[in-house]
Amino acid sequence: MFDVIVVGAGHAGCEAALAAARTGLRTALFTLSLDAVANMPCNPSVGGTGKGHLVYEIDALGGEMGYAADRATIQSRTLNTGKGAAVRSKRVQADRVRYHEIMKSAVEAAPNLRLIQAEVTAVLTETLPDGRRIVRGVTACPGGDFEARAVVIASGTYLAGRTHVGSVRREAGPDHSLPAVGLSDSLRALGLPLMRFKTGTPPRIHRRSVDFDELELQPGDEWIVPFSARTDEAALNAIEQVPCHVTYTNEETHRIIRENISLSPLFSGQIHGRGPRYCPSIEDKVIRFADKERHQLFVEPMGRTTEEIYLQGFSSSLPAEVQEKMLHTLPGFRRAEIMRYAYAIEYDCVDPLALLPTLETKAVENLYGAGQFNGTSGYEEAAAQGLLAGINASLKLRGMPPLVLSRASSYIGVLVDDLVTKGTNEPYRIMTSRSEFRLLLRQDNAEDRLLAYGREAGLVSEERFAAFLARRERIRAEEQRLAHTFVRPTAENNARLEAAGTAGIGTGTSLEELLRRPEITYAALAALDPDRPALDRRTAYCVETECKYAGYLKRQEDAARRMAKAEDTPLPPDAPYGEIPGLRIEAAQKLAAVRPVSIGQAQRISGVNPADISVLLIWLAQRRGRRRDEQDRLIN
Repeated sequence: MFDVIVVGAGHAGCEAALAAARTGLRTALFTLSLDAVANMPCNPSVGGTGKGHLVYEIDALGGEMGYAADRATIQSRTLNTGKGAAVRSKRVQADRVRYHEIMKSAVEAAPNLRLIQAEVTAVLTETLPDGRRIVRGVTACPGGDFEARAVVIASGTYLAGRTHVGSVRREAGPDHSLPAVGLSDSLRALGLPLMRFKTGTPPRIHRRSVDFDELELQPGDEWIVPFSARTDEAALNAIEQVPCHVTYTNEETHRIIRENISLSPLFSGQIHGRGPRYCPSIEDKVIRFADKERHQLFVEPMGRTTEEIYLQGFSSSLPAEVQEKMLHTLPGFRRAEIMRYAYAIEYDCVDPLALLPTLETKAVENLYGAGQFNGTSGYEEAAAQGLLAGINASLKLRGMPPLVLSRASSYIGVLVDDLVTKGTNEPYRIMTSRSEFRLLLRQDNAEDRLLAYGREAGLVSEERFAAFLARRERIRAEEQRLAHTFVRPTAENNARLEAAGTAGIGTGTSLEELLRRPEITYAALAALDPDRPALDRRTAYCVETECKYAGYLKRQEDAARRMAKAEDTPLPPDAPYGEIPGLRIEAAQKLAAVRPVSIGQAQRISGVNPADISVLLIWLAQRRGRRRDEQDRLIN
């Protein structure tokens, strides 16, 4: 008998299980193979544009991914450094085997958590007297029935998995492992609408066969800022980073692909699942972007103790012999030896419109979904959902209010709201462009936004929270000092300003005003500010960012407050949308399908317009009036 059972030990499953166990619940984590815990079957990287934001948020809520990624880092880069603070994203190349070992050790060492190698073939439920269907456990092979009060499905790409390499089709999970073959039928029988999605990976190349002299070097950052507040920053920067490289396709590569396109299961009709638009296969890119002369490919190591090289951007499902031919056309890969051939994989997932914002299914109480099972792609999206599902399962079983993150609070909130409000017809990927509040949702302020939620859920220690408050106070004190410290317009000071790349001053000017100049950094002001306190890099960056963008931040905060008013106006879960006078038929159908929890969520449903929202607000006001009249009648 368990409190929580998690099905699948990928990135979503590990976070869900750790969250539940760390809050004191008896938890079981089922996996098809102990050797695949937190496996990275695609690129062993963590972070990236938008994804790096998710990792910082996972850490702020008390999750594990950021800490594990820091410990497995072999190279770290900050993307979009030439753009604004809102879109700068950290990405690390991780050691695949080391990451698996770190996460498996965390799971094995967690109190209240049992790791079990077995295939879950069914979800067990019962129907309550009031007609609600509720989870009561799972059936596993081997092992039989296991009871639980809540279940989280985090099946990744294993659910009815099928791999494709040309015409070679196998029932398999990632890395051609065993698939989960029985669970889909059980979920369909429970009323969950399943979809068929597809993803894929590129070939892995032996390092000795690559001519690195023909490739562009891509070094890491000079100083690594960790994902996790738990990481020792000095120790992280003591590691030796491994270089990555860049190469490009060419017309010969494209010719071979075009001549063999009929052999691709993507174009022959053999694959029926929808693939990710933002991470297409190389054959898909060549056909869709026929005018492009070349496509950029990233050459990335798989770890410190392996000779495998990952060729990011070269995902394919073409036959093995075609993969060899097109690979040998690439600069640096004329003699390349393939160690693992590229493949595409199809799998079952749930339509996320069948989920509540807590990631609980609407059809079955206490049954949650997380990760690629919910229609997303990527390790980071999976881990974020797993953490949220684990937190909400724990909160519900402990009789506490659920955690529903708003779009203005986090990229996790954006991710979940997009899924459960709009659904998706392809593997969903987070991007900074999906958020209306990008400047509020920066990497550097994830703790400001989410640490209190992690503490309330029981995943953030009092010591960490106290350290955060002390750091926040240092930032506020420094902002006040900058606003009240003035620089005199002397020849010496103007010379220092000109040396820093900005114009001199004619009157006394505060350090805050100088820092707001686009070309000035906090570090560049040091020559004019001898009495400044010693701040660590992360704190100094926060001071600089909040100072430079103060006006823009104020505008976004005002917009977020306006959105919050709509989010705070709840809609009843049993609202009779088809019977509300004045509501258009299309809007009524969309609202009935999604069952939004608030006016704010209703506003974001495709097909629901402002006039429909006005009708809903009038109906809510009338409903409240009728309830008050009924209460008065009963009292009198």
